[in-house]
Amino acid sequence: MERHHDQTVPRGALYGAAALLLLTLGLAANARREHLSAAPTAHAPPLESVEVNFEDRADGAIAVIDAVTGREITEVPPGTNGFIRGVLRGMFRRRKLESLGHDARFVLAREADGRLTLEDPETNRRIDLDSFGPTNSTAFANLLAARAPQ
Repeated sequence: MERHHDQTVPRGALYGAAALLLLTLGLAANARREHLSAAPTAHAPPLESVEVNFEDRADGAIAVIDAVTGREITEVPPGTNGFIRGVLRGMFRRRKLESLGHDARFVLAREADGRLTLEDPETNRRIDLDSFGPTNSTAFANLLAARAPQ
């Protein structure tokens, strides 16, 4: 087997790769600078919202409680609504990492633009629930709809 040790990369390809690298770094630095200097955008008040607590039940259900009135809004039956359970696990994990208590008030809201969000005011974490698809966001929309007095 014969080897060729005199193979070289054309100078034009090296210059092109260097230019592409510098352009990429410059654009990334510019985007970061513009993002950091941009004024925070004001959020319009939500169309509807409710402060809720979530309590685990011994049978595996999750009670959804209006945090202001203390009234149980609804219950997530055991073994159902994996999306709700997954979102809550993530929210509580974040609270644990920040050494915050497990007694959390979350704000479930329908924003002025129609998006459904879940926010933890303690950690300032806000999840756009619609980004997970209509089937998943409907699970939380049902919680928001259930808060209306029966």
